[in-house]
Amino acid sequence: MRLDRYLSNLQYGSRKEVRRIIKAARVTVAGALQRDPGFDVPKGAAVALDGVVLDQDFAVYYLLNKPAGVVTANRDDHDRTVMDLIAPGDVRPGLYPVGRLDKDTTGLLLLTNDGTLGHNLLAPGRHVPKTYRATLAQPFTLVQRGPLEAGIAFKDFTSQPATVAVVPGTDARQVELTIGEGKYHQVKRMFLAVGNEVVALHRVAMGPLTLPADLPAGQYRSLEPAELAALKALLPKR
Repeated sequence: MRLDRYLSNLQYGSRKEVRRIIKAARVTVAGALQRDPGFDVPKGAAVALDGVVLDQDFAVYYLLNKPAGVVTANRDDHDRTVMDLIAPGDVRPGLYPVGRLDKDTTGLLLLTNDGTLGHNLLAPGRHVPKTYRATLAQPFTLVQRGPLEAGIAFKDFTSQPATVAVVPGTDARQVELTIGEGKYHQVKRMFLAVGNEVVALHRVAMGPLTLPADLPAGQYRSLEPAELAALKALLPKR
């Protein structure tokens, strides 16, 4: 692997930025100073920046604010996918979206190449909470709240009790719903079952992650260390 790609993969900057770092004589490979960004790093060789040996963990964790109109998939023959929103320099082997948001659903989506973490977040028995802000066709009522909080029996599954909160200042047209599953069209089906309809859906939280207010639609960032630690705390203890 090229040295500039190696450093970029470890999130030390863009390819342009790490080239400047390399040419500034700040990087050694196997103890030898290396100023060539195109140098082929031998497998297992120790790479150091400013004398500190770098961790060779190439796992990445991106928090994306998914916009409407893109599909949650690695590839699609007809539509743009969330992978098309990731800069080429940030793509890693095995990178994929954890879970699924409908094409018209927006908001928080985690992408990673850490298969163990992704599997545990989606495992049905873990019931990782997910919070959605639903914009409704009709004002939300107390009558509708009861079944949502009790659990609704569908033909294919019974939803777990949900947590419901009306968003202030929306004339009861927006509701935040927290569920522990992630069935196909689940939130939309739950509101239909109580006589209402979702006209817009936005995910604002998943487990310990919350969507940053300053992250524009279509943009993403790497998880902060505290966010990643909170996610990994959900993994089963060995």
